[in-house]
Amino acid sequence: QGQLVESGGGLVQAGGSLRLSCEASGRTFSLGSYSVAWFRQAPGKEREFVASISWNGGRTYYVDSVKGRFTISRDNAKKTVYLRMNSLKPEDAAVYYCAADTIFWTAQDRGMNFEYWGQGTQVTVSS
Repeated sequence: QGQLVESGGGLVQAGGSLRLSCEASGRTFSLGSYSVAWFRQAPGKEREFVASISWNGGRTYYVDSVKGRFTISRDNAKKTVYLRMNSLKPEDAAVYYCAADTIFWTAQDRGMNFEYWGQGTQVTVSS
């Protein structure tokens, strides 16, 4: 049984940067076989798709609100996917979750059903 563990969240001033990590644990869990997406959920709001990356990093997707500021990447040897967040805004504050699935999903797709989810990491942006 595998699981995803997020880390790297914290408190940052507006305009600052953070790098989130999503690491796969479990001896038989090969993250390299999965596409991974990042979601976020702010208090009182619905969960929002942020970015995704295909199993080999060849395809990436970003929602418009983070394009040019966030970068998703992966290191399959380390079983880790990253989300580099620059020029952070107060509206980026949320709990960020990573999720893995064999399908490369984007925000426009319907019927998403990710196989694995992490527990989330809090990102707080002060103005």
